[in-house]
Amino acid sequence: MAPFRLLLRVRYGECDAQQVVFNARYGDYVDVAATEFYRALFGSYQALLEQGLDSQVVRMVTDWRAPARFDDVLQLEVRTLRLGTSSFTLEVDIRRQTDQAAIARAEVTYVMVDARAFTKVAIPEAIRARLERGAPGVTVNQAG
Repeated sequence: MAPFRLLLRVRYGECDAQQVVFNARYGDYVDVAATEFYRALFGSYQALLEQGLDSQVVRMVTDWRAPARFDDVLQLEVRTLRLGTSSFTLEVDIRRQTDQAAIARAEVTYVMVDARAFTKVAIPEAIRARLERGAPGVTVNQAG
């Protein structure tokens, strides 16, 4: 079954002088994809906060393969790559939707924290189970 997918259209202001998506924008894309993945898993990011939990990025690595350009529709596939005691890593595979050309791949590691104290906590079993299952077959279309 297909993993969780987010479709985004590259906007003109996200491109640089070389007429490709500026490298720093990929962090934005990954963050939007992770937020929508959370929404698919938990109903909303707020639902996580209401449990007294939050997550903080502690590491992000991006490998670029090809440029994305203005008006391309990007397909971001998100899956849980690793689950630790208090941390988890998401993989975000970014492809151009029209031809499935590989654009970039990112790994982003989060640490689960107490939402008030911002101290590291173990990932609760219910959240761990949702992260393990993911959101197969869910597609969020923000490409217009």
